Amino acid sequence: MADKDATARDTVQVLLPLPVPGPYDYHVPEGVEAPVGAIVRAPLGNRIVTGVVWGDEGPGVDRTRLRPIEGVWNVPPLKRSLLRFVTWVARYTVSAEGAVLRMVLRSREALEPPPGRRALRLAGAPPERITPQRQRVLSLMADGSTRPVGDLAAEAGVSVAVLKGLVETGSLEPVLMPQAPVYAPPDPGAPGPRLRADQRTAAASLASTLDGNTFEPTLLEGVTGSGKTEVYFDAIARVLATGRQVLVLLPEIALSAQFLNRFEERFRAPPAIWHSDVPRSRRHPVWRGAATGDVRIVVGARSALFLPFQDLGLIVVDEEHDSSYKQEDGVCYHARDMAIVRAHLESIPIILCSATPSIESLVNVDRGRFRRVELKARHAGALLPGIRTVDMTTAGIARDSWLSGPLVRAMTARLEAGEQTLLFLNRRGYAPLTLCRACGHRFSCPDCTAWLVEHRYLARLQCHHCGRWIPRPQTCPDCGQSDCLVACGPGVERLDEEVARRFPDARREVMTSDTLAGPHAVADLVRRIESGGLDILIGTQIAAKGHHFPLLTLVGVVDADLGLHGGDPRAMERTWQLLHQVAGRAGREERPGEAFLQTWDPAHPVMHALQTGARDAFIEREKREREKGGVPPYGRLAAVIVSGTREGDVRSLARFLARKAPSTADIRTFGPAPAPLAILRGRHRWRLLVKASAEAPLQRALRMWLDPVRLTGDLRLQIDVDPQSFM
Repeated sequence: MADKDATARDTVQVLLPLPVPGPYDYHVPEGVEAPVGAIVRAPLGNRIVTGVVWGDEGPGVDRTRLRPIEGVWNVPPLKRSLLRFVTWVARYTVSAEGAVLRMVLRSREALEPPPGRRALRLAGAPPERITPQRQRVLSLMADGSTRPVGDLAAEAGVSVAVLKGLVETGSLEPVLMPQAPVYAPPDPGAPGPRLRADQRTAAASLASTLDGNTFEPTLLEGVTGSGKTEVYFDAIARVLATGRQVLVLLPEIALSAQFLNRFEERFRAPPAIWHSDVPRSRRHPVWRGAATGDVRIVVGARSALFLPFQDLGLIVVDEEHDSSYKQEDGVCYHARDMAIVRAHLESIPIILCSATPSIESLVNVDRGRFRRVELKARHAGALLPGIRTVDMTTAGIARDSWLSGPLVRAMTARLEAGEQTLLFLNRRGYAPLTLCRACGHRFSCPDCTAWLVEHRYLARLQCHHCGRWIPRPQTCPDCGQSDCLVACGPGVERLDEEVARRFPDARREVMTSDTLAGPHAVADLVRRIESGGLDILIGTQIAAKGHHFPLLTLVGVVDADLGLHGGDPRAMERTWQLLHQVAGRAGREERPGEAFLQTWDPAHPVMHALQTGARDAFIEREKREREKGGVPPYGRLAAVIVSGTREGDVRSLARFLARKAPSTADIRTFGPAPAPLAILRGRHRWRLLVKASAEAPLQRALRMWLDPVRLTGDLRLQIDVDPQSFM
């Protein structure tokens, strides 16, 4: 709620959703109310821009020179807590406030009031000529109701022309009705499934924080298949029953068909959805409904965190460890971390949920910043799958084969038992590299430092970074020879080829973002698997995220070492999380499950932890290594990426920045050096890495260092605080 004197001000500061240094001053015309948080139309040059009233006029403003705001949009003002959130995110990510505000004002059309529905009601006497069709209409309308045109025509069994005739005679008159809500309200009182004793204990523990209506982060940790979702559904129901709103963040909302079905079964209505694949016509009502309070619950991807909720009462971050929560372009932020900040500013509880929590969250538990609620047993007494490693150095598999003997025998046994297998390989396409065996030419992307990946199903070679592709050639472009191109290494399509050869009668499917055209295709595939219409599923990491397949009892990880190498300090943690999650797809019902990890290094700490179940020892080892290296969460990192189309200009700017870089006892700068992905979408890239102690004023140092830099030409400078990718 704005201060009482806010509406009386005749000058205000308006922040525009642009990467500008700060808000601009405007005059408020007489009779116009523009409290802090109001969304207004303001002139900028020769155009009108939508912005937000940010505060009072600036110091020393000459009011006679100010331009007036053009008007105020008919939506509730943004809450002050959201304005503080925008400022906080901007300062933390070293971004302009306007660039962050742009993420709040994504839906320009949502500011327009929704058009009414055409409807009819009784207006006068019946017409002189009564037909059976007209009589049916008038009989329905005799109760004095107002009915939408389409509904009335359908209910009376007449054409729209009949209704038009009654309007022309004056018997009916047209009116506008409010648009029906796009999303029906959830029913918090709908009975949910009966919780186990440990689930009830966990739900009661969460309820104690909800009742207090204060900021309190809780880590809800439970083994795969333990029923964590039903526990936080109970928390959601409690908050909805108080009339407040709820936000649930998922890392891959477009792939979460099972979650959405479970939500609708539990609350008798689907949630409002917010992610990039949702049509704009359905996103606008979500934005406006969040602002008015009419939309009670939103399930969305990371950008849903910036919706203008009117009365937010709870945030849930599911799969809190997932790297998909990191925004890599524009304003670089981590949605999990920023969700905690928003919950703090809103003074509401937040639940972070995962079977494999991030080291950051576990350290926050150690430090007393988060509460921890655990579920240690699987649903319905199901057992965790046994995990075996297959040593590929001694497996002796044939050339152009990727499945070891032990895994093939296990798959055969599962097929005979009528059970399902998931083969996991986190590599899309047919092969990661194509080369010419005559001259050695390797097919690479002309716009990126990356190999072109063969997609045999589509008969093309494609770059997975910029999307550029070429038809699969028949001859080598360097030496001109034909029948000399060789696919190197396996992708899921090549794995599918081997499965078809070994198990010709098995019903199989490939599950990747390339083979599934949107959420509906994912939902259809999930239903086939659930109903037993598939024997073998071959998938990338989208097959490992949260799915529950009752008949799936075997998981085979084809290349368990993928992702362990490189300069990422989180490589071991992420590999452990991913493999633990994918193994957890097996044996989630009464049939026991098993997982095989094909590895070239079975003694690696990650493989040892997975096989022996020594999860705690592995986590403690990771903590010690991170603390010794002074990397997150025991230290701070920030990446500075310089890019441009001319390599010499990029190199010169990077070296100039290195000479000016902060260097203190608490802050050190490394580089510059060409990025591992040295060219991306035709732009050369150089990186610098800033390492700081946990207490160092990292953001202030970055601003003092980089704010004075003036970029020329097409040079760009990107700052990534807490980077998750080192490419």
